Amino acid sequence: MVNKILIVDDDNRNIFALTAVLRAKGYQCLSAIGGEEAITLLKQNKEIAVVLMDMMMPGMDGYQAMAKMSETPDLKEIPVIAVTAQAMVGDKERCINAGAVGYVSKPINVEELTRLLAIYM
Repeated sequence: MVNKILIVDDDNRNIFALTAVLRAKGYQCLSAIGGEEAITLLKQNKEIAVVLMDMMMPGMDGYQAMAKMSETPDLKEIPVIAVTAQAMVGDKERCINAGAVGYVSKPINVEELTRLLAIYM
């Protein structure tokens, strides 16, 4: 069973915390600190089942990275769960409309995230 998760976030503390929680639940995690690195890792690692994508990052943000994934045949079927500190009205819809299959706001509710991961892994 492929259970690798790619965590994309420009804050290493968020990557560290998410990785610790997910590894404790039996998932394997890879991480990238931006959209460009995420695309490179996805092209190199065919075992990634789900991407947890921070939406607000310098350089290529989550919206741009999801657009790039949707244009790339090998990557467009990989589900992306948006993980963002933006929790304003309309943010969830914007993420879903941009191609995310799910949305989790920070601080992350681990049960909610685990439930979403169970659907897509």
